[in-house]
Amino acid sequence: MKIIPLSEGSFTIDQTKVFVPFNKEQDVLHHRPAGSLLVEVQPFVVVTEKDIILIDTGLGFSEPGGMPQLHRNLRNNGIEPASVTKILLSHLHKDHAGGIQVKTNDAAEPTLSFPNATYYVNKSELTYALEHTGKSYDQSQFSILANSNNLVLLEDHGTIDGYIQYEVSGAHSLYHTVFWITNGNEKIFYGGDVAPQLQQMKNRFVAKYDLDGRKSMELRSRWWEEGKAGHWTFLFYHDIKSPSIAL
Repeated sequence: MKIIPLSEGSFTIDQTKVFVPFNKEQDVLHHRPAGSLLVEVQPFVVVTEKDIILIDTGLGFSEPGGMPQLHRNLRNNGIEPASVTKILLSHLHKDHAGGIQVKTNDAAEPTLSFPNATYYVNKSELTYALEHTGKSYDQSQFSILANSNNLVLLEDHGTIDGYIQYEVSGAHSLYHTVFWITNGNEKIFYGGDVAPQLQQMKNRFVAKYDLDGRKSMELRSRWWEEGKAGHWTFLFYHDIKSPSIAL
């Protein structure tokens, strides 16, 4: 399998839940508001024998000419957006769901950013997100999914096409979902915002931004040990240095 990180840049985020661009060459973290976290925003493409899989969809920013940044990042890696076949959504917070749909200047209504792809999201997560717009959720990013033929609603655990396993982890948010993609002896694990950075896998750390920080910590510890035993490749959505690591 081929893994392609699609970094949208580095940002700081504080209690306002606003992602503020951070230039690692010029900006100073302690000049930002107290409690600001430095994160990368980094969707992934995984190319398998069957599919071109996009994992989460970033912030949804567009370039000055109107092209979605996510589309540009894909094309820079030789992938046309129309060729994406599956989109796995860990949850629908703003920094993970921004690229689900796109609105062009000449269109009356938004359209799916990836019209040929099947979107996968936990059914309770979508219901909850549609009812709780605010700091973390922005319905304008994903409301189109509710009535889309491209949508598959996931249960709390199961398998997609025989080789993608999923499971509701909760911990970060109520219906947060994690994924394993297996091909032969290769296994890729994506832990979304429960396992967002390499350092958190190696150290016991309770994050205040999690719904249940202690559960997140315990899940990370369990996954790290299972991953070492099973030689998983971990994908880290918010790590500014290590997009992935193979064990």
